[in-house]
Amino acid sequence: MVEKATLNRERLLSRFLRYVQINTTANAQTDEYPSSAGQWQLGEILLAELNEIGADDVHVDSNALVWALIPGNVPDAETIAWNAHLDTSPETTGEHVQPQVIESYGGGDIVLPGDTSKVITVAESPELEALIGKTLITTDGTTLLGGDDKAGIAIIMESAQYLLDHPEIPHGPVRILFTCDEEIGRGINHVDMDKIGAVAAYTLDGGGAGDIDIETFSADGLKITVHGVNIHPSIAKDRMVNALRAAGALLERLPVDQAPETTSERVGFLHPYVVQGGVAEVVIDVLLRDFDTEQLQVKADLVAAIARDVEQDYPGITINIEHQKQYRNMADGLPVEPRAVKFAEQAHRELEVPVRLSSIRGGTDGSMLTEKGLPTPNLSSGQHMQHSPLEWACLDEMVLQGQVLIQTTMLWARNEN
Repeated sequence: MVEKATLNRERLLSRFLRYVQINTTANAQTDEYPSSAGQWQLGEILLAELNEIGADDVHVDSNALVWALIPGNVPDAETIAWNAHLDTSPETTGEHVQPQVIESYGGGDIVLPGDTSKVITVAESPELEALIGKTLITTDGTTLLGGDDKAGIAIIMESAQYLLDHPEIPHGPVRILFTCDEEIGRGINHVDMDKIGAVAAYTLDGGGAGDIDIETFSADGLKITVHGVNIHPSIAKDRMVNALRAAGALLERLPVDQAPETTSERVGFLHPYVVQGGVAEVVIDVLLRDFDTEQLQVKADLVAAIARDVEQDYPGITINIEHQKQYRNMADGLPVEPRAVKFAEQAHRELEVPVRLSSIRGGTDGSMLTEKGLPTPNLSSGQHMQHSPLEWACLDEMVLQGQVLIQTTMLWARNEN
């Protein structure tokens, strides 16, 4: 076992608590990037902190992307990158987050103080059983926590400070990049890949300790627009064509056995998640997800066939479908640079941390970075029950992941075959 980096856990916790209280909820209903002002605000905070710890090339660009560089101290060592995202999921509000710190967790269910009907149960989070005595951070039950991905940001910031404070640790250059709007599939839309200048990268956007995500879903989206005809209901006979009724019929006909609530493991899904509109027009947003990229088109074709049937059954209705590519399974691109996974695995083993190569039913910025030629596996960051008021994080896992990140970075400098 090698000596672990002694990260400052109190400072790491302080960073995390500070970051989660900035509302950075992504907004898919705007085309602006970033989609929320809070991402600019958090970016400015990180800009100041990166300058304070002595990083190089610190700046926020015109798209609110935060950039920095930790210079290497090993001649000719290759550059790697660390990435996390500023935004949080729009599925639960991120406004007025009031984090709760539980020191020396004693076990059992956790009733949240802001809404006592919200309970983090051991049944739903069985990993709690292995964390007795650890420090947990929860919401108060009225918002999400934002551990996805502010836990990743805090780990990167503390790890960066550790390397800068300990010049005796051998490492190559490390490019730091904090992106925006990952939660709505736009995370690297404005990233200059040449500017990253790395041979591999790591997203810090995973769950509990010990996982290296090497496979993700491939993902597309559908925007279904149901067009009807609106007219005053007093004169509507034989003239009104109600888009709401047709949209309801379409939703009813989507296969239940392909829904996220009925699928697991390697089975993909078809997920309507937003419906907006009225009699004249209804817009339905649908997620398509599968580990097999070719199945995305199969799912899209199924929705198109259902739409045509609904048009036949509801005369006067027209349905348009816009198919949007999102991200692709990172497993397709990681073999281009096998050291990305190899060194992360080796770091876990050298630190005697159990490691598991895993597949996730979702995606990260690493999915798109990998597709663009920068192999980017996803590392754990101590976040659990993401996107919900039951979200929580474990400080001890965050500290451990910082140690893994630093050890991985040292291995790149050694570059042993």
